[in-house]
Amino acid sequence: MKKLILMLAAVGTFAFAHAQEATPAAAPDPNAPEIKWETKNIDYGKVVKGDENNAVRYFKFKNTGKSPLIISSCHGSCGCTVPQCPTEAILPGKDGSIKVHYDINRLGNFTKTVTVSSNAKNNNEVLQINGVVEEKAGDAAATPAPTTTPAPAPKK
Repeated sequence: MKKLILMLAAVGTFAFAHAQEATPAAAPDPNAPEIKWETKNIDYGKVVKGDENNAVRYFKFKNTGKSPLIISSCHGSCGCTVPQCPTEAILPGKDGSIKVHYDINRLGNFTKTVTVSSNAKNNNEVLQINGVVEEKAGDAAATPAPTTTPAPAPKK
């Protein structure tokens, strides 16, 4: 009896799982906005630590779609990468940009991402920044070298 109930439960579960109709995928909106990026990767190159003039870059784009582009959010991959999105809708055929500030006080190589969410056909885009932050040229030389005390002359 237990086997019969177990077998009926298994058949019922199988039939229920396969009886669900797949919902058809929504057709893409032919009038949706489209983002055409000038570039999706910005190389800062070599920048000097603390040089705020080199901390900001811009990802430029154009709305090549047929309706207004609304960017709902921009997120950096960490607290050292801070993007600013346009707050107004970008009309069809118009240009826009996303400002990205990297914390230029962190030494060494970096590769970070910015995720952009919008109402475009590709509603989530990942942009990338990379570069190297180096010490100021004078900083390494300004550190005094350790001094050594000469050994006393041998006694005669």
